[in-house]
Amino acid sequence: MSLIAQLLIYGVLAAAIFSLVAVGFYLIFSIVRFFHFAHAAVFTCGAYSVFLLNARCGLPLFFAILVAVVLCSLLGCAMYLAVYRPLRRKGTSSLILLLASLGLYAVFQNLISLAFGDDTKTIRTGAVTEGMNLLGARITSIQVTIVCFSIALVVGVWIFLKRTKIGMVMRAVADDLELARVSGIDSDRIILWTFAISSALAGIAGILVAFDTDMTPTMGLNVLLMGVVAVIIGGSGSIPGVALGALFLGLAQHLGVWGISSQWQDAIAFIILLAFLLVRPEGVLGKRVTKATV
Repeated sequence: MSLIAQLLIYGVLAAAIFSLVAVGFYLIFSIVRFFHFAHAAVFTCGAYSVFLLNARCGLPLFFAILVAVVLCSLLGCAMYLAVYRPLRRKGTSSLILLLASLGLYAVFQNLISLAFGDDTKTIRTGAVTEGMNLLGARITSIQVTIVCFSIALVVGVWIFLKRTKIGMVMRAVADDLELARVSGIDSDRIILWTFAISSALAGIAGILVAFDTDMTPTMGLNVLLMGVVAVIIGGSGSIPGVALGALFLGLAQHLGVWGISSQWQDAIAFIILLAFLLVRPEGVLGKRVTKATV
């Protein structure tokens, strides 16, 4: 029982991180319609920014986190303004934008490696403790914080999109960019808002991971790939679908390796992805698209 409980805790913890990254990726993809792989670099920058500001510069931890989140938000906006917007105005294809995002990821990963080295870094907030007992399993206060923060942020983004004026405009732009422009909506401003919010979510996810485990310059790519899988299997039409996909993926990864090596976690994720693409490509909560005839 304790082993199953521990695996469930690890699955929920992974889902919490996947959901933050997946929601941010989904918001950007729903508007710009290409894979923003540099989202992984923003994730990594969040963790290393806190390390730099707190461990190297001596800034109090709370303020270091706030500054790091703002820096991640600004970094996402800078990527759009400096690279993506000029390419989009030239009518560049989604494939070229995808390659540009991969280039951005490679640049920032190498910059982090040059600045901090390739060795593992750690942000410690106190002595390492055994953790609390939950149904025979162990969970730390940091892990509880990760799950609670993730739930609060995902619900907050969902309410923001449903209830606020900017959120509703973001949904309108995602539904039909050209119609939104004809209606007088400043699409560039809305895309900037989207990159700012999504990048902040990625930065927070990276910071939370750094507090729980360790960080390396390549830490963001695997988490981003899992976030993309979560978006696909959950259904890319809603925030609840993305969150459900992240929960399903996190639990499947950890319960699926029960009795076998944990090295199979990534393989399990992509087996699930292939199964959904073949059987239900619209995802769990997605709606099947049908062709209309006139």
